[in-house]
Amino acid sequence: MLASVQTAMKQARENPNDFDAQVTAAKLEYQIGRYDQAIEYLLAANKIKPTNFDTLAMLGVANLDGGHFDAAEKWYKAALQKKPDDMPALDGLCAALLSKGDAKGAEEQINKLAKIDPANQDLPQFREKLSQLKSGKTQ
Repeated sequence: MLASVQTAMKQARENPNDFDAQVTAAKLEYQIGRYDQAIEYLLAANKIKPTNFDTLAMLGVANLDGGHFDAAEKWYKAALQKKPDDMPALDGLCAALLSKGDAKGAEEQINKLAKIDPANQDLPQFREKLSQLKSGKTQ
């Protein structure tokens, strides 16, 4: 796996305008838990194709998993501008808002998620975390 990551990174560095090379390197970095490095490649890909939904959504995921909740919120919102009912992006936005302690924003998005996908498996935990935020308790 490490060899393929190194090859992909080399390819991405040598071809900074190659969208696919940037995305491939980002995905491999993400898989090995190097979220900040994945974000760098995704930002490069986003410069090449700024309206690509998948890149916007991946930037949300990588920032969320990397603990960059404000950035995750920004990228998930950008992705949802393209596809307003995308479940993974909406789910990620809920998680980002909850993680940064934005009860009002989280409640709005959780309600939207519940309306679109009432059986969503994350709704119970989102509602529980929202309840804790509102009562001033955090885990």
